[in-house]
Amino acid sequence: MPTYLHQRPDWPVFHWNSELLLPLVSLVRNRQGRLIGKMAAVGFELRNEANLEMLTLDVLKSTEIEGEFLDREQVRSSIARRLGLDVSGLVNSDRNVDGMVDLMLDATRNFEKSLSKERLFNWHEWLFPDGKSGMYSIISGNWRNDSTGPMQVVSGPLGKEKVHFEAPAAGKLENEMRIFLDWFNLDQKTDLVLKAAVAHLWFVTVHPFEDGNGRIARALSDMLLARSDEQFFRFYSMSSQIRKERSSYYDILEKTQKGTLDISNWLSWFLNCLLLAIEGSEKILEKTTFKHFFWLKHAKTPLNERQNKLTNLLLLDFEGKLNTSKWAKIAKCSQDTALRDIQDLMTKEVLQKSEQGGRSTNYELRKVE
Repeated sequence: MPTYLHQRPDWPVFHWNSELLLPLVSLVRNRQGRLIGKMAAVGFELRNEANLEMLTLDVLKSTEIEGEFLDREQVRSSIARRLGLDVSGLVNSDRNVDGMVDLMLDATRNFEKSLSKERLFNWHEWLFPDGKSGMYSIISGNWRNDSTGPMQVVSGPLGKEKVHFEAPAAGKLENEMRIFLDWFNLDQKTDLVLKAAVAHLWFVTVHPFEDGNGRIARALSDMLLARSDEQFFRFYSMSSQIRKERSSYYDILEKTQKGTLDISNWLSWFLNCLLLAIEGSEKILEKTTFKHFFWLKHAKTPLNERQNKLTNLLLLDFEGKLNTSKWAKIAKCSQDTALRDIQDLMTKEVLQKSEQGGRSTNYELRKVE
């Protein structure tokens, strides 16, 4: 009896329960339309800011799923430069950051272009520009060759490894990927939202590269979702939601890859995850909108370096509550200096005292009126 999906005689003829999935697809499509309509009503500058924020999240979270953590400011700066956005405070970015950004932008901004072996090879070379994954040399820009053994997904300590999945042998990759690429480019019957889910599963099951398969699979999903949105602006991040559900993501992939060609459960999981990604984007976009109007109001408000740093942190993802002690620690100054900074910002209507009680006085950004 076959152990894995790709070993079944009917591989890769996927099928699913359309009646079961139709309400979920309709709901996702409805939420997509509402979000895109809402963002179409705001100004071009704000759409650019929202797009920058979502692309930054997508790059950060897609790499975090694989246990790799990129610098947020480097990612944001790399995207802004490539999009030609006039953003202050840009920093230099590493080659591996630029490579992941180039991959994501090519997938989402050139979503109408066909997918080819050469394009996938370029993506892979961008991910691994020096031919290394961490400390290990890998084949970059070409299919894996299994020279060190079969491609397996394993966990556990040395000698007690658990094999979660084994990919098709390297000798089968040319044919496997030819079939995949033909389907990706020619299939027009499958709803694009469902196609994004199928492509994701199919690609990671073939696992054509020595490393980076998950990141490229998620880029392929984003590419098809951009097609479904009919625009390259990204206002939700699928990778961000997958990162939150990382454990269940790997669980459903493993169960599906050890199951039958009926992938209804995987599609249901993917669609629910996408729905949560779209719903969750509203909170992120609220922050982006607030940030945009905040800086419009305070464009000419004089801030010192410490104040600028802490204000930007508060506009992003500041953890916990802000008080003089935390200000002093982050800004690397005395508590007296921290208090003067805060009092000055209250006078300038940047900060206000938080209504939430506590043992010490806490501060928060003042609402923009």
